Amino acid sequence: MKVKVLFLILAIIFSSSIVFAEEYVESIVEKGIIIEADEPHNKEGLYEGVLVQNLKVRITSGKYKNQVLDIENHLSDNPAYDILPKKGDRVIVMIEEVDGEIEAYVTDFQRSNYILYLAIFFILIILLIGRIKGLKAIISLALTILSVFYILLPRILKGADPMPISILVAVGVTIITILLVSGLNYKSITAILGTSLGVIIAGLISYYIGHKAHLTGLSSEEATMLMYIPQNIDFNFKNLLFSGIILGALGAVMDVGMSIASSIEEIHLVNTNLSTKELFKSGMNVGKDIMGTMTNTLILAYTGSSIPMLLLFMAYDISMVEIMNLDIIATEAVRSLAGSIGLVLTIPITAAIGSILIMKQNKREKGD
Repeated sequence: MKVKVLFLILAIIFSSSIVFAEEYVESIVEKGIIIEADEPHNKEGLYEGVLVQNLKVRITSGKYKNQVLDIENHLSDNPAYDILPKKGDRVIVMIEEVDGEIEAYVTDFQRSNYILYLAIFFILIILLIGRIKGLKAIISLALTILSVFYILLPRILKGADPMPISILVAVGVTIITILLVSGLNYKSITAILGTSLGVIIAGLISYYIGHKAHLTGLSSEEATMLMYIPQNIDFNFKNLLFSGIILGALGAVMDVGMSIASSIEEIHLVNTNLSTKELFKSGMNVGKDIMGTMTNTLILAYTGSSIPMLLLFMAYDISMVEIMNLDIIATEAVRSLAGSIGLVLTIPITAAIGSILIMKQNKREKGD
């Protein structure tokens, strides 16, 4: 009995000490700049192959701003995980407070500043070349980003089906973008209808083939990690994959739809005597020229992101049969081909809608 009581007391003390320690541990992430950086060296007591780099880091944000911290940076000779800063580098620092003591670790390089500079340069180039239309393009881009981060992702994170939401967001983004750039007219209506139908077709094709090919939607590490998020959401990973295909194809399909609609309007303005069939044929001719480059855009975009994986397949001489039946490869193939099919079908759809609407407008104007 005494032994049981003793164990009970020890357990209570141990659990209380954990709670007490956790209560006084605070982790914060701040920015810093390296003011001194030694060469990596061995240190007694560490695992073999692990090196230590002594750093002096001046914190540039938060409650520790302007404080200089001495930090040991551990290196494992693995470039995927190691961070090897030098004097003058800007870094991200994890600071932990344990019972009034400070422990700090360099977790990554600061990259956000350079992304911001690139974004500013991008905006300036658009404004310089596009002027008013460039400003409208920036506004539409901002609205697209807001739609994704404040409508699409939050709804999916609450457990909603990604497919219908993605289609609605894609159509909404198309309408807003085209109306902002070109205003409300027959050309805009043509581009909106052609783009929306093309994107929906791409989504439906990917949905059908994806189910037939037994795609899981779990081919990427990020998708697998979603299974363990604290919200405990039961995601439909297949539909999440098809949602990504719809959004991935939207930009290129919208570009094609707008190009065909604009070309048909310009051809009509040059020669108002052309028939519906002749306008359709002219739109198709323009579309055929666009088709080759735009399909390459989609295919190369997806291939470019898979170069390390393709190199691995070549390095280990994996057979083509095995490669083409891997879930991750089949997923990328469906993504590329479904998007490209939607893009190609956008050409005749937009050309047909555009030629019909412009001829109706022409008849209405002559009637007036």
